[in-house]
Amino acid sequence: MIPSNNNLQSRDLEVLWHPCTQMKDHENLPLVPIRRGKGVWLEDYSGRRYLDAISSWWVNLFGHSNFQITQAIRRQLDRLQQVMLAGFTHESAVQLAERLVAMTPEGLCRCFLTDNGSSAVEVALKMSHHYWRNQGRPGKFRYICLEHGYHGETLGALAVSAVPLYRQAYTPLLMDALVAPSPEGSTREAGVTLEEHARLKFVEMEALLERHAAEVCAVIVEPLVQGAGGMRMYHPVYLQLLREACQRYQVHLIADEIAVGFGRTGTMFACEQAGISPDLMCLSKGLSGGYLPIAAVLTHEDMYQAFYDDYGKGTTFMHSHSYTGNSLACSAAVATLGLLQDHSFAGRLEQLETRMAQAAECFADHPHAGEVRQTGVIVAVEMVRDAQTREPYPVAERRGLAVYRYGLEHGVLLRPLGNVLYFMPPYVITPEQVGTMMETALRALHVATKE
Repeated sequence: MIPSNNNLQSRDLEVLWHPCTQMKDHENLPLVPIRRGKGVWLEDYSGRRYLDAISSWWVNLFGHSNFQITQAIRRQLDRLQQVMLAGFTHESAVQLAERLVAMTPEGLCRCFLTDNGSSAVEVALKMSHHYWRNQGRPGKFRYICLEHGYHGETLGALAVSAVPLYRQAYTPLLMDALVAPSPEGSTREAGVTLEEHARLKFVEMEALLERHAAEVCAVIVEPLVQGAGGMRMYHPVYLQLLREACQRYQVHLIADEIAVGFGRTGTMFACEQAGISPDLMCLSKGLSGGYLPIAAVLTHEDMYQAFYDDYGKGTTFMHSHSYTGNSLACSAAVATLGLLQDHSFAGRLEQLETRMAQAAECFADHPHAGEVRQTGVIVAVEMVRDAQTREPYPVAERRGLAVYRYGLEHGVLLRPLGNVLYFMPPYVITPEQVGTMMETALRALHVATKE
């Protein structure tokens, strides 16, 4: 049977269960079968194209079917596809670790590979507690996270996430994390700067640290941009204050750069804008350029040495996945990092940031755009009932779904987070395509907010 849009749609609904999806929606919302991707474009079986404004859930950095990444995987495919990373090693895993150690903030010198973002967070959480256990302090087993923070959907990662939509059904299964108020700037009072607001919010974080330092092993944050919680953005000074406080209270700082790393915030890693180095850094999503699942946790030598002992001492870090360090995924990641470290990349990223800021000005006076915010090449627009009062739309009205529908009908993949319309395109998008993306979204906003 020759595949077609209709054919795949019907076959899919007989057997597949899709992520983050109420499947009943597809009684009226057709699935979009994709045949191929090239650059910023996805193409269905009828030849219709969709501009990928969200990098296919934030993973695709250099466009679909990138030549260099594809060639790297093809070369590796002829040599080695998979070997376990326990007791064995291979060149692409070593190369990847070497590159990550060289490009991440100072002091991060050990690389633990895993399969995806949630798994990376699980590794970091377990590693932090196990470190303190090995140091004779097993009572340090709790975590502090941020309001609106999101770190994944496995149970450990979900426990340190504070977005009710994802966690409320599973609350009985989750460990009890401490939640600090978010420093995100959209809630600040008139006349208060982003930096002042971040400093005010940090007072409550420090109070938690002071009160619970004896039982807290780590604080976990998404640096600068809280992604799935609504693309909420905050000032780097919060990270500086947090780094200093974690050192004072002997608590690890986990930087979840899964969504914001590799240039998304305007620097290679968001932590760089605060001039800090965390104790653990989680990386995934764009790491393989959107080709294959892979993740990494970077940490410092002191962490590594706390586990380094005779096997009988029981200090071994017992965490593994069958496909840890898969050679094909590592090869894709090495090629992606090569593209990121190209001497012209920083200039191209700066140009894209400027162009996105210019194009986003079209939302400035819209009566239903409560806030337009940007960090690096991430832009977000709050859809509200009234831009002056910032009165939100009820989530149940699903205004974001109307934006999604309109975007597909007009050739742009937009997938708002509730009432937050955002843009995170591949870096290869052209200035003209940025304009098309923003203009389509503006028209979608008109349609979605029409009473």
